[in-house]
Amino acid sequence: MSAGLRWEDARATAYAAGQAASLRPAADVELAACAGRTLAADLPALLPVPHYASSAMDGWAIAGAGPWQLVPAGSPLQPGQAAPVVTGGLIPDGTDSVLRSECGTAGTQRLDLCPGTAEREFAVGRHIRPAGEETAAGAVVVAAGTVLTPAHLAVAAVCGHDALPVAAVPRVALLLTGDEVVISGIPAPGRVRDTFGPTLPAIIGRFGGQIDDSRRLPDDFDATAEAIAGCGGDLVITTGGTGTSAADHLRRVLDAAGATILVPSIRMRPGHPALLARLSDGRPLVGLPGNPLAAMMALLTLADPLLAGMTGRRLTALRTVRAGTALPPLHHQDRLVPYGTAPDGGAVPADHIGSAMMRGLAAADGVMVVPAAGADPGQQLPALDLPW
Repeated sequence: MSAGLRWEDARATAYAAGQAASLRPAADVELAACAGRTLAADLPALLPVPHYASSAMDGWAIAGAGPWQLVPAGSPLQPGQAAPVVTGGLIPDGTDSVLRSECGTAGTQRLDLCPGTAEREFAVGRHIRPAGEETAAGAVVVAAGTVLTPAHLAVAAVCGHDALPVAAVPRVALLLTGDEVVISGIPAPGRVRDTFGPTLPAIIGRFGGQIDDSRRLPDDFDATAEAIAGCGGDLVITTGGTGTSAADHLRRVLDAAGATILVPSIRMRPGHPALLARLSDGRPLVGLPGNPLAAMMALLTLADPLLAGMTGRRLTALRTVRAGTALPPLHHQDRLVPYGTAPDGGAVPADHIGSAMMRGLAAADGVMVVPAAGADPGQQLPALDLPW
């Protein structure tokens, strides 16, 4: 196995591979079904927001100086007149400002100021939301590449949209290997419980993909080759078999199938044997190591950027955390370390973070990237958010 790419180079390579991968075209999807999808084009406002001048308060629309003659709600106003108005209500023609309900006393035909009301409360334009205050017609309100939240859908609705152009959801074929893996109950010595089957579909979903085919394979060359050739999907993700021992078949299968290796391995721990390849039919393949934590770090490094590129999503931004303790060097390899936050705000390694362990990641606040040279207390380090 080669020394591999630097962590940041592997991540960038995966993103570029996703952008280059062929995928079904974007389609318009009903607004209510767009949460979690990636917007495929800039979204313009189809009208000014708000599209009419409206009241910011419950009270009265007023014209001129008081006291005011009360007229029916919605009536055009002449100087010396007032009409009831509610928050969000249409401002009548001729209105100078809105007087809050707390600042006036209304009889049957007359509105008076409450004693002590400040002049600013009836200054021209007071408590009126002008048309287009939030956005002008034609302005971009959500940028392409945004993963849509319920708040974005509300903005889209207010701006006149009934459906949105969203990227196709990549279909993922998941191939789970391991003769030693059991899927239920308590494993016997020499056997291990499957952690990938229950977790990978959920994580891949958070990255924007959808499991289209899931298969369990023996540690066998022919079975692996047949599954990769026949599984379909826009993207293949495998678990285990990425090493170089006699029981590891993935690299030999890919070589025999004429695949192009884009990331042969990564100079990081855990997850060094992870790989990224492009199959002869153009589909990307991510090979995850068999140890659970190593696989999760490889998912963050390769699968998340790959799916981001495939859907047009922006590459997940790195945060910065402050090392809360000295972090020793590791020869020529970065470390992806699940961390917790100390009382002083520093990032400290979680407990239970061996490559086969998951307790530390389950309790972590994120994953910090420790350079091969290590880090001193207080040093700023890049960090990844967890996808849950």
